Amino acid sequence: MKNEEFPCQEELKGTNKKLCAASSEDSSSRREATILHSSLKEKTARGLFWGGISNGVQQLLNLLFGIFLARLLTPDDYGMVAVLSIFSLVASSLQESGFTAALVNKKDAGHCDYNAVFWFNVGLGTCLYWLLFWASPFIARFYGNPELTPLARYSFLGFWVSSCGIAHNAYLFRHLMTRQKAIASMLSLFVSGCTGVTLAYCGFAYWGIATQTLVYISVQTACYWYFSPWRPTFRFDFSPLRQMFGFSFKLLLTNIFNHLNNSLLSIVLGKLYSEREVGYYSQGNKWSGMGQLCILGMINGVAQPVLAGVSDDAERQRRVFRKLLRFVAFVSFPALLGLALVAQELTVIAVTDKWLPSVPFLQMMCVSGAFVPIVGLYQQFIISQGRSDVFMWNIILSGLVLLACVLLAHPWGIKAIVWAYVVVCVGWLPVWHRLAWRGKGLSWWLALRDMAPYAVVSVGVMLITHILTVSVDNIYLRLSVKIAIAVLLYIGIMWVAGVSTLREAWGYFRKKQVV
Repeated sequence: MKNEEFPCQEELKGTNKKLCAASSEDSSSRREATILHSSLKEKTARGLFWGGISNGVQQLLNLLFGIFLARLLTPDDYGMVAVLSIFSLVASSLQESGFTAALVNKKDAGHCDYNAVFWFNVGLGTCLYWLLFWASPFIARFYGNPELTPLARYSFLGFWVSSCGIAHNAYLFRHLMTRQKAIASMLSLFVSGCTGVTLAYCGFAYWGIATQTLVYISVQTACYWYFSPWRPTFRFDFSPLRQMFGFSFKLLLTNIFNHLNNSLLSIVLGKLYSEREVGYYSQGNKWSGMGQLCILGMINGVAQPVLAGVSDDAERQRRVFRKLLRFVAFVSFPALLGLALVAQELTVIAVTDKWLPSVPFLQMMCVSGAFVPIVGLYQQFIISQGRSDVFMWNIILSGLVLLACVLLAHPWGIKAIVWAYVVVCVGWLPVWHRLAWRGKGLSWWLALRDMAPYAVVSVGVMLITHILTVSVDNIYLRLSVKIAIAVLLYIGIMWVAGVSTLREAWGYFRKKQVV
């Protein structure tokens, strides 16, 4: 009897050990998942924090340097540089070729991958520069301005310099080294801003703006090299590019069309209207762009790596996306609509009333600009899924619709063209949502519920602020009162409503202050 019971007891003991081991393994998995969740949350918060500081400081410096430059330069000077921007942007996309996103999304990116991307970018950048160097006279002839030939050849040096830092930037981006990228951006902006103002003061006109851009790119590239531990080697093996090419090529085409879409007005206006009118639009668009880039840069620095990191867990990915969506809407709507509210006072005080014709353009671009960071989040989500083909075709389609609407609005004047652009940009948001979340469990109405409260409150706050300050005659006092009332009203409403986004942001900021 004992002999029969003995194996059973041993079996029970073995079973108990297995159960204990399984329980211990489950506990370990749960602990690991908790740690990973906490780590991801901390990285995201840290990325947003440093992205916010970086982009906030950058736009403040842009504002200060922009004030000096706008006082020293004329609308014609800005128009000269604005018509060339699209060529630099397209060339930059060609040399980058979508490999930054490809490296970030690749599971096991190593030295060979970065090295292949580096030498490919440098070689392509060199070829593109010489191609555009010889094409510069034809560009000048297209716009009917021979002075554009030497300016173009000088300006296009910037994207060749930037080709030397694309792989290093991808390394910093992949490893969420947001603090280092923030320092690089702030330092390059400060040095280039000082250079541009000095040259403008010395009478170099549009050459000062071109030099400012070139110095910015050079300093930023040098910083990427300094902060990134990766270094290229003289081994020319381009085989790793084949694995990334299918993904990156679609992003390349997408980036080109994206730049064409964003620069569409500059291209059309540059051909149909005078350089002065293009300069007014360019100045208004520049100020609106500062607000957009401040938020967009903060989001783009973390969204793609974070969303790609949770791509294996659909429910968690939905939660992360919605949280980011609420944060973007919380910041974007009051910031851009607030900028539209103070556009006239800010323009007159900062750059004098000679730039008053740019105010309507600034206000119009702020309306679409409020939605740009939200669209950017959807784009980052699509890229994080590896769906570069969806991204590409939607950008191309939206560009064709934009072009058609802009040309149809041409008979009604320059403001009608800009309004057509704004309406299409805002109206295309549901299309982005449909493509990003089709069949993935996040309805448009749920996303709209995440965004709408911030938009409605922002519009209401700006209307109330305008009504309360319309009788204030002193322009300096009116600007100060508008900002104070709008900020206090918006934050007060959000706090009373118990909005978690505000409380979490405040909690994280207080923690950083204590540390």
